[in-house]
Amino acid sequence: MELRMIATLRRINRAIALVVGAGLLCCAAFVLTDIIMRQIGTSLGGTEEIAGYAMALATSWGMAFTLLELGHVRIDLLRSRAGSFGRALFDVFSMIVMSGVIVMIAIKAWPVVAHSLKNGSTANTPLETPLALVQLPWFAGWVWFAFMSCLVTLAALSLLLKRRYSETESFAGAFAEAETLQ
Repeated sequence: MELRMIATLRRINRAIALVVGAGLLCCAAFVLTDIIMRQIGTSLGGTEEIAGYAMALATSWGMAFTLLELGHVRIDLLRSRAGSFGRALFDVFSMIVMSGVIVMIAIKAWPVVAHSLKNGSTANTPLETPLALVQLPWFAGWVWFAFMSCLVTLAALSLLLKRRYSETESFAGAFAEAETLQ
């Protein structure tokens, strides 16, 4: 059950990554168009602001994808020297810590969005972008990452309790070891 859930979450995150990647490509095309237009004496304007928004959205939504692709940085000096049970314990511990941090980030991000919604805040730029338009999907990305992190933690904990230690490595282990295990 745990591994099926992880496989489903991977498929969802890959679809999200494709959408985010397409958005980044569109943003790059927009910036490139603006650069070319500047050479002929005109400009679209606002490319720096829009690129910044795109990066914030890509970061918040990309974190969950990176989690299941084992792309987050881990210092695994002790883990690499442990047996299967020890590695599973380190994996569960690291996921508990990560989940705690990410849940806190998601909780702390909400007041930023709520303040913008309450005040009708706009960017202090010529575009005067309503900040809630950018902050709501940014916040949703952090909530998705927190949700994903908690699900991965529960799956790893479940496998640990069932004594299926080596199975946690495929989704909660360290990337460098995952390559050598295959």
